[in-house]
Amino acid sequence: MGTILLALLAGIIIGPLARLFLPGKQDISLLMTIILGAVGALAGSWIYRLISGKSDTSGIDWIAFGIGIVVAALAITAYVGFTSRNKSGSGDTHPTEGHPTT
Repeated sequence: MGTILLALLAGIIIGPLARLFLPGKQDISLLMTIILGAVGALAGSWIYRLISGKSDTSGIDWIAFGIGIVVAALAITAYVGFTSRNKSGSGDTHPTEGHPTT
């Protein structure tokens, strides 16, 4: 339970930071930004532990924090791409396709 709360707190910071690094406007709610930031925080910590072999640090682990931002940015990009594709239908046809331009 404590890990989930810490991940959500980190998500409040990591999610918006990840969106700052992404170009353009993302059509995503604040709640989803925080959730994907929390996923990034958890994944960043897990990846850092896997790579470094360190399981505990005193204070903020800035490398894991940075990895969390990158993972959250990737998750937000994937989420926006997936949801925008579903909103537009199949995405295979264009309304002006086959019509000559004048």
